[in-house]
Amino acid sequence: MNSKLGQKIRKIILIIIGAAIAAYGLEAVLIPNSVIDGGVTGVSIMGSKIFGLPLGLFLFILNIPFVYLGYKQIGKTFAIMSIIGIAALSIGTVLMHDIDPILSANDPLLVVASGGILLGVGIGIVLRNGGALDGSEVLAVLISRKIPFSVGDVILFINVFIFTIAAFVYTLESALYSALTYYIAKVVIDIVQVGLEKSKSVQVISSKSDIIGQAVQDRLGRGVTYTLGRGGFSNEETDILQCVINRMEETKMLSIIKEIDPSAFIVISDVAEVRGGNFKKRDIH
Repeated sequence: MNSKLGQKIRKIILIIIGAAIAAYGLEAVLIPNSVIDGGVTGVSIMGSKIFGLPLGLFLFILNIPFVYLGYKQIGKTFAIMSIIGIAALSIGTVLMHDIDPILSANDPLLVVASGGILLGVGIGIVLRNGGALDGSEVLAVLISRKIPFSVGDVILFINVFIFTIAAFVYTLESALYSALTYYIAKVVIDIVQVGLEKSKSVQVISSKSDIIGQAVQDRLGRGVTYTLGRGGFSNEETDILQCVINRMEETKMLSIIKEIDPSAFIVISDVAEVRGGNFKKRDIH
């Protein structure tokens, strides 16, 4: 019980920290330079500018319906963590509203890069700990179930609409910089959530699979698995080698395979998450 409570407290603290980082990125970098984010956050920033009301008020009110949808579709824990994150973001933007900007519009690319990184780090920390700061993705999941488009397509459409409106509220230049900020933030979110050592799955079809597998274990420190396959043209049985590595090991893996069998057939694909088994790299030094 104490361990579970400690984990929940730790997650709540990290969610608040992540929300504070995102709030700082908005108030100290992006908003003073007329750059917005996508999703509900972008709509809230424009609403705050048009109506002259606090950004935190719009962030909290506009996200509540999506938190309710998240509660229905994902669960109570997600909803609670999201409410904590959104409340922290809303309060953070109010407290930091009068903070001095750290960058000026004289260097818009620096504004976009730093703002996107701060937003990405903050949102990524919140997502990694089971919460959310923006309800647009929950909406995209629900819409995608009703129409023949993926979640990513729906999110893209929503944000194209938001950035188009931003071109009228601000300027076309600000809208384009906002779109670039959103892209940078999404990349950073992926890095924070998955980590720099994003996993990859490697499949190797070769007549020398056993030799390659032994070399991978000895020189790369990764475990391998063999499955029996049969060639469609040759009708011959062969071992298919499978291995999970991180992306920084990809070049070394390819080097080992090509050294042993230059004609080997190799398939490499991204892996969203790896759990269980003995994925931790064995010390080979």
